[in-house]
Order: sequence, then C-alpha cells, then structure tokens
Amino acid sequence: MTKRLLLFATLLGLSAGAAHAAYPERPITLIVPFAAGGPTDVVARIVGDHMSRTLGQQLVVENVTGAGGTTGTTRAAQAAPDGYTIIMGHMGTHGAAPAVYPNLKYDPLKDFVPIGLAAGTPILIVAKKNFPAKDLKEFVAYAKANSEKLNEAHAGVGSVSFTTCSLLNSILGIKPTRVPYQGTGPALNDLVGGQVDYMCDQIVNLTPQIQAGSIKAYGIATEKRSPALPEVPTTKEGGLPEFQVSAWNALFAPKGTPKEVVTKLNGALVKALDDETTRKRLLDLGAEIADRTGRTPEALEKLVTSEIARWNKVLRAQTAAAK
Repeated sequence: MTKRLLLFATLLGLSAGAAHAAYPERPITLIVPFAAGGPTDVVARIVGDHMSRTLGQQLVVENVTGAGGTTGTTRAAQAAPDGYTIIMGHMGTHGAAPAVYPNLKYDPLKDFVPIGLAAGTPILIVAKKNFPAKDLKEFVAYAKANSEKLNEAHAGVGSVSFTTCSLLNSILGIKPTRVPYQGTGPALNDLVGGQVDYMCDQIVNLTPQIQAGSIKAYGIATEKRSPALPEVPTTKEGGLPEFQVSAWNALFAPKGTPKEVVTKLNGALVKALDDETTRKRLLDLGAEIADRTGRTPEALEKLVTSEIARWNKVLRAQTAAAK
C-alpha cells in the first residue's frame, strides 16, 4: 500500500511538472488598466507582440479602465493565479495608489508577484498648441498668475498623469481645475483639441504629437534630454530642477502564480527587450530600457517598495485637495 501511495505521489508530481513545462497552452490575457492608445497600452502591445512569439501563445490585451487604473488592477489581483491573466501595471497602480485610495482593494506588494520591468517612461510637461507661454519659465509664471483659470487633464486620480502633475502643482503652489478622463489617450485627444490647457504625461504617448506640432512641450523631467525629442529641454535647463520624475511600466501576476510560470514569463519579457526591433520601437518613442539586472522580479519588487514610500509622502495632501 505504501509503495502504491509513493508511486501515486510521484506520478502527481511528474504531472504537475509537465503542466508547468507545457505552459502556456492557451492565450494569455494581458490586462491594461487604462484606455487603448495610452502609454501603458502602447508599451504593453509592443512588448506583448514579441512575447507572444516566444511563448507560442497570443498575449491578448484587455483594456479595463476606471478609477485611475485601480479597477483593472483589482480585477487582475482577483484572477486565478495560473499565469493566464497578467497585468501591465505602472507607477500609478503599483506605487501611488495606496496613498491615493485609502480603501484600495488590493495591496501592490502582497497581492501580486512581480514578473519584470518593461520600460521606463520619462515625464513631460505639455500644453495645448496655442498656450501663451513660449518656454518653461513663462509657463511657470503664467500658471502661477492664472491658476484658477487653468484646466489640467489627467487619466484619473492615482494615474501617472495625475500623480506627476500633483507633484508639479505642489512645487508651483497652484490649484488648477483638474479634469479626469478614462485614460491618458482621451485626455491627450482633448489637449490636442484645445479643450484643456496642460497635462503631465509619459513620453511614450507624446512623441508623435510633439513632433507634429499638435501640442507644446515645455520640459522633460529627467537629468538629460531624450534622444527621441532632443529639442525639448530638461526641467533643470528650464529653471524647474525640483520637478524630476520618471514613470515605469511593468508586468505582474496574481499572488500564488507558480514560480516556474513567472520564470517563463520573465524570460519572454527579457527576450523581447533584447530584440532589436522591439527595442527600436520603444526607444523611438522615448522609452528607457533597463539592463538585465533591472528586469528581474527581485529588482521590480524593490522598485515597487521604494515607489510606495516615495509617493505616499508626495500625494496625501494633494489627493485630499482633489477630492
């Protein structure tokens, strides 16, 4: 009897190992917690396209919008931990959200398993094309003098655009009317159309509009200018060195996802970011790609921990004022 039980247990172990080895056996849902066309969506589709080829199964992007990305993130946290539902989270959903939403239905650290960092995305201050200021110094002066008349667009409380402009508004000491949208794509559409005055956004989403002259770019919040937009000065060059911030997008799986599955997904992500064509698509949009040491699950866990601490300090007062 004992030998039979041992044999049965061995067979079960082999079966489980074979199941993990066979992963994935069907398409994988990749939740993007923002509208199609936004920066997180763009990064997800570029990276997901190559990962699909490596994994032999399609990564199907599903845009689940609402509540600054937390609606889709909550859905991902509650999904079965089998590797068939993952999420492209970012600075807002996995860094700022705990400070913004006191009743958040997920914990970025406890309810997710990190897969890997997909891309860093520098932040720019942009405005409608007929905004009166000609450079960042004039933008700052105009914003301070006309704060109550300005409309600032963002992709929902807790989103990267909301978070980073919260930092900007705090530095400038201004309180504009903050206009929420169901994603950065719709917000940018209204900026191009002149319905709102300015916003803070990720370079991945802005490069084509800036190059086309559809909007004005006043500064990029990084130490160095971006090769994708070399004509746009840094915020330090423009006289606003305090505004230094860069967003990021990263893959996560629900807590309990088998380590073998996470390893396979991370491997596909690393391979995608090493691919010349994929890298060019991201770099041409202004994204930053971490080296291999920065793409590990362990590195992503450290990043999330540090981001939660950082934004908790910045956002408490701003969020209370926005509600």
